[in-house]
Amino acid sequence: MFTKLEIVSRWIIFTIDICLSIFAIAFAVVLQHNFNTNNINPLGLYKAILLVIAVNSLVFYSVKTFAGIVRYTSAQDSFRILFSVILSSLILFFVHTLITIISGTPLVSNVAIIIYTLFSFLLLISYRILVKYFFMYMKNINLTKIRVIIYGAGEAGVATKRTFDHDAKVNKTIIAFVDDDLRKVGKTIDGVRILDAAQLEHLIVKHEVDEIIFASYTIPLERKNQIVDICLENDVKILNIPSPEVWAKGEVTTAQIQNINIEDLLNRKTIEIDIDGIQNQLKGKRILITGAAGSIGSEIVRQLLKFQTGLIILCDQSETALHHIYLELEENHANTNFHAFVGDVKDEKRMQFLFETYKPHYVYHAAAYKHVPLMEDNASEAIKTNVLGTKTIADLSVKHGVQKFVMISTDKAVNPTNVMGASKRIAEIYVQSLNNSLNNPNVIFSNGLSYLNSGDVKPITKFITTRFGNVLGSNGSVIPRFKQQIEKGGPVTVTHPEITRYFMTIPEACRLVLEAGCMGKGGEIFVFDMGKSVKIIELAKKMIRLAGLIPNQDIKIAYSGLRPGEKLFEELLNDSENTMPTHHEKIMIGQVREYIFNEIENQIYQLLSYAGSNNNRQVVQQMKLIVPEFKSKNSVFEELDVTT
Repeated sequence: MFTKLEIVSRWIIFTIDICLSIFAIAFAVVLQHNFNTNNINPLGLYKAILLVIAVNSLVFYSVKTFAGIVRYTSAQDSFRILFSVILSSLILFFVHTLITIISGTPLVSNVAIIIYTLFSFLLLISYRILVKYFFMYMKNINLTKIRVIIYGAGEAGVATKRTFDHDAKVNKTIIAFVDDDLRKVGKTIDGVRILDAAQLEHLIVKHEVDEIIFASYTIPLERKNQIVDICLENDVKILNIPSPEVWAKGEVTTAQIQNINIEDLLNRKTIEIDIDGIQNQLKGKRILITGAAGSIGSEIVRQLLKFQTGLIILCDQSETALHHIYLELEENHANTNFHAFVGDVKDEKRMQFLFETYKPHYVYHAAAYKHVPLMEDNASEAIKTNVLGTKTIADLSVKHGVQKFVMISTDKAVNPTNVMGASKRIAEIYVQSLNNSLNNPNVIFSNGLSYLNSGDVKPITKFITTRFGNVLGSNGSVIPRFKQQIEKGGPVTVTHPEITRYFMTIPEACRLVLEAGCMGKGGEIFVFDMGKSVKIIELAKKMIRLAGLIPNQDIKIAYSGLRPGEKLFEELLNDSENTMPTHHEKIMIGQVREYIFNEIENQIYQLLSYAGSNNNRQVVQQMKLIVPEFKSKNSVFEELDVTT
């Protein structure tokens, strides 16, 4: 009932403040005379009251002590009142001194003014606090209230509590803070105790907790996952506060404190990279990113914007997606020099025009077809984009003196079981063998690279390959798909109960791409540390439970069977490959089989010929000839493994 009361007019608050000030000066005079009213000069008291009314009306109106909503009184309101009381007392003292000098008779004593100052502040603050806690009490006596523990007793935790306090529509009561810092345990914040986070499971059971809110940005990922598991076992809902940038802007509402995302539980601590080293290499350079509108390409663009690069060329064949990233850059990085270039990497003439016009120093080649089942059904197109597109950009990079060419590959290129993975492995083979052949006088270059044999061009391009697994949140990846299926009420489709995948965040992967590109000397295939593999069925169950639902009860989990070309687990190296460490603990150099450039070039020309005629069967046969470890799984091309 009381929470539905309308907020009273500020003039009522102003009037109450003036009345309390009158009471304060009267009480001060009475107290000074030890409650003996016979010794009080009534006329002097009346004049003092009129003076207090005049001075406080001016001060309260100027400082706007009445502007705050009483039920939401904050520390800022308290400081405003303290300032106004001190200011009014100084004015009173000054005016009262003048009156005494002129009339020769003081209205009240200086002692009374001092008592007035203290008592006035006490009254003005006390009634506000009483009103605030009255409304909080009336709000919290609701028998259907949600019982909440806030994990984190720092600034974010306090701000979280006060956000709920200030929203009368939220039916939550904060029963405790918990924190891992034992120095805070046992203390209180706004009347709420801080308890030991180690006792969280006991507290959940004892207090019948309904929700846990993560209000800290420093909780280790392993610890956060432990807490989530405890909460899920006890049917406790888990919420997360928004990013620190939102708090800093003062834009937080209770609506922004939402269910924790599965990405928050798969993220790893921020990877440190050699900022100075990358800056030294990229400063002032013209940089081309192919596939710049995709998940990886667009994030590479965002990462590059942190460095003092020259021109950034965004190349993609998808007009709409390229337009979106262009608008983002225009809005957030208006002072950056960038250009959006619509073009297909397998269109040699269009790419030739790009290189001649912008003369890039660095190339990050992220353009590729990546969806396994689609490429299994469209093998020729996979080759045209993933192999011909890579070859076109690589050849032009050599021809136009690009300093470094960094190719984005995938863990599906290792022991490939599908066309997509095998096409990326062939692209890896081509750029690595091209790199190794550039300074080899015995190599005879043909067609597009024949100019190298004339000696007119000295090749300087260093080719570097980066290989990693799935990235969280990429277009078409499993997590966004699961979210959509859960929102629709299910079923959530998992291909196989034993399937596992590695996961890495897009920013993390792109930071490592920049680091690898910086450290690469040419010819390396860098393999990223992907952490632990994740069982997809467990991922699906956790996502359902994080949504407050029960797997196979509220949301059904269905097994759809392995898709064409899909395998149960991904690998970063095949059985015959080893790794060498680098100075970065998350980046290793894969010791892979090397190919003779002239031989692989001829095989690729034959492959491209089959792709040009759209003969998928011949395409896959040729792929298996180039990559002997390519064994098809759950595919119509499995029969070719018997005859090859």
